[in-house]
Amino acid sequence: MNETQRQSRFEHGKKILDAVDGHAGQNVIDALGDVSPELAHQVVSWAFGEMYSRNELEPRDRQLITLGMLTALGGCEPQLDVHVNAALNVGLAPKEIVEALLHSAVYCGFPRALNATFTAKKVFAERGLLPIE
Repeated sequence: MNETQRQSRFEHGKKILDAVDGHAGQNVIDALGDVSPELAHQVVSWAFGEMYSRNELEPRDRQLITLGMLTALGGCEPQLDVHVNAALNVGLAPKEIVEALLHSAVYCGFPRALNATFTAKKVFAERGLLPIE
């Protein structure tokens, strides 16, 4: 792949990233800039430019899957923070996010579901969405 193609993939991914994650995505890119700019490039170009831009799933469905997987992995609270915001950005309601995290307790266990829910609560509080009705 030449540099023009590489830059084009990055720009395409950046548009998707901005639409889904807003400023949180740029914060991740910036945070990686002095340690692994290539990882930042791959997150934007591949994860968003290739995977998130596919038409087979709606953005809200991708975020539900992402929330479930991050919850299952455990220890991903910083990424959950970004993706709870992204889930709200693509149209999921707080109640839907909470329900997805509740459902994850069946498969991931209560500790991981609790950690994910507390991360969601933090995001909801920051966005003035508490209490959830």
